[in-house]
Amino acid sequence: MTSGSGSGNRVAIVTGGARRIGAEIVRSLHQRGLDICLHFRGSEAAAGALRDELVAMRAGSVVLVQAELADDAAGEQIKSAALAAFGRIDVLVNNASAFYPTPVGEATAAHWDELMASNMRAPFFLSQACAAHLARRGGAIVNLVDIHALVPMQRHAIYCQAKAGLVMQTRALAKELAPEVRVNGVAPGAILWPENEDSPEAAAAILDRIPLGHQGRPEDIAGAVTFLALDAPYVTGQILAVDGGRTLNM
Repeated sequence: MTSGSGSGNRVAIVTGGARRIGAEIVRSLHQRGLDICLHFRGSEAAAGALRDELVAMRAGSVVLVQAELADDAAGEQIKSAALAAFGRIDVLVNNASAFYPTPVGEATAAHWDELMASNMRAPFFLSQACAAHLARRGGAIVNLVDIHALVPMQRHAIYCQAKAGLVMQTRALAKELAPEVRVNGVAPGAILWPENEDSPEAAAAILDRIPLGHQGRPEDIAGAVTFLALDAPYVTGQILAVDGGRTLNM
């Protein structure tokens, strides 16, 4: 962990912020003037490169924290890193997520524990750790859910259950933490194909069902997260699908 500026800027924690959609969320919030506590698990090189990119624009504006979200201490560790660097927390983005198939007949208890830990358990306990600090700032939590929290995906039963739980967590915390803290979710559609799944036929079949006719971009998700975090003062307990209309054809 490196020290930040303590500049008085608003501060966002972004989990899984080193790569892919998480990195674009970090860039979007940083562009809006927020200092960033960027959590990563294994992507140390990518996290460092992104920090260097953003610190070159605004000195001392990014601090890194490595943590395994399945660990009981992770929530307090990430919260403490943000407070040590910047002294405040205004936004929490629960972006980090494990994703892989768990076909019935092949799923294990270890799969269950890993998928539930990253997609539902860690967001709750990190939100709990940060709640009082967010409340002092009239802050916001944004959870990255999934359109498959509502309509299940073949061979991904455990992941879909975890994301469905995160939808209810979003709504429950929106009720419990109001009026000081707003809590919303973004449900991406086809944005980036999973790194461990490469099927042109499956990709084409998905794109055929998207009314807008094309794959989304990480920037589309980052823009939605930034909107809910910073520009939607009368919105809480909502799940915003950013999917090109795909849920219309599921």
